[in-house]
Amino acid sequence: MSAGTAAAPREDEREAGWRDIVALLGARILARARLIASAIRPLGWVLIALTVVLWVVGAFMGWYELRVAATVLAFILVICALFLIGRTEYDVDLDLARTRVVVGERAIGALTLSNPSSRAILPSRVVLPVGAGRGEFSIQRLAPQQQAEELFAIPTQRRGVVEVGPVSVVRGDPLGIFERAHRRDDPVDLYVHPRTVLFGGQSLGFLRDLEGLPAADLSRDDVSFHALLEYQPGDDLRHVHWRSTARTGVMMVRQFEETRRSHFVIGLSRSSGDYRTDDDFELGISVAGSIGLRALRDSQRVDVRVQGRELTSGTGKQLLDSLAMVEASKPREGGIRDLAGVLSATMPLASVVVLVCGSTVSTEDLRVACSRLPFGARALAVVVQGGLDQPALRKIGDADVVTIGALEQLPLALQKVLA
Repeated sequence: MSAGTAAAPREDEREAGWRDIVALLGARILARARLIASAIRPLGWVLIALTVVLWVVGAFMGWYELRVAATVLAFILVICALFLIGRTEYDVDLDLARTRVVVGERAIGALTLSNPSSRAILPSRVVLPVGAGRGEFSIQRLAPQQQAEELFAIPTQRRGVVEVGPVSVVRGDPLGIFERAHRRDDPVDLYVHPRTVLFGGQSLGFLRDLEGLPAADLSRDDVSFHALLEYQPGDDLRHVHWRSTARTGVMMVRQFEETRRSHFVIGLSRSSGDYRTDDDFELGISVAGSIGLRALRDSQRVDVRVQGRELTSGTGKQLLDSLAMVEASKPREGGIRDLAGVLSATMPLASVVVLVCGSTVSTEDLRVACSRLPFGARALAVVVQGGLDQPALRKIGDADVVTIGALEQLPLALQKVLA
């Protein structure tokens, strides 16, 4: 191999190495420029541009006054930039007493900042974002190993999931020209659950099923054996226990415990076209949550579905968390009729189906929706209509339909259905 051929690869390697070094330096310079730019607030950009314009125009036109004004502005910018100097290396701990509250309650929390270093930290401002808003706290000078604690309360006026944080430690000047923020903590999700109402009384209905749960009620025709009884006219001869009959000389038949199918399905319409107002929509969500919690207390399997998806509802907490995240959908995504069709297709073995919708749903739409429900399932529709003084009960086909105007009316309405 000739010397010229061997030198060529080495030249290429050196050029590649220089290119890598230049690219690395360029990336670091760009990152530093972005960091500096992030500390300049809109007012700062305006003053910087005005300083440049005054200096250029003053130099070009020979106006001494404009250059003096530019010098004064530049002096102000430098003085304000000095306020960014200083450490903000706090240890931040964001603690919410409860991450799940009912709408209308206040979420209480504490923000603890500590100085773990051996040098004091100058006064700073701490910003705590809460959803679309934010809270601000002024932290005084912290000596080494010193702590500062700020208590706060978050009012909850709407159901939903509110992101609290991340906490930002801010240093800036009094004029608001520069501001340097450092995030010190991860955000926390605050679940604002819908209002629910507790009620007792009978369960909303069961059907006997091979895979159901044994109950205290006795039956002469089921699969869970209980005892032997003397034959009565009308008993099924298939259940005669011949060994006991031969031993006692009296015809004996098996008695069974009823087994009950416990698949409870709630179809909650979230179509904005099914409700007159936003308050009615919130009432519908509260109704679905209240009925779902009661079914879970009855040890039933509960499935909740809205347009487009099924909600997690294995436990009461999961159910309320899922309902907290439900948002209204556009009418083009389907109403109660389409939702009933999806329920029938995806949950054909449901024993009880409860449909929840608003008062703008017509009687014909409710009739069609109830007719689409799984065969053999007990159907109940709850219509919410804010302002109604007393709950109303009617029949549409085989389905019971109750109309309520407030959440407190739900226990009475269901009591009428089960009466």
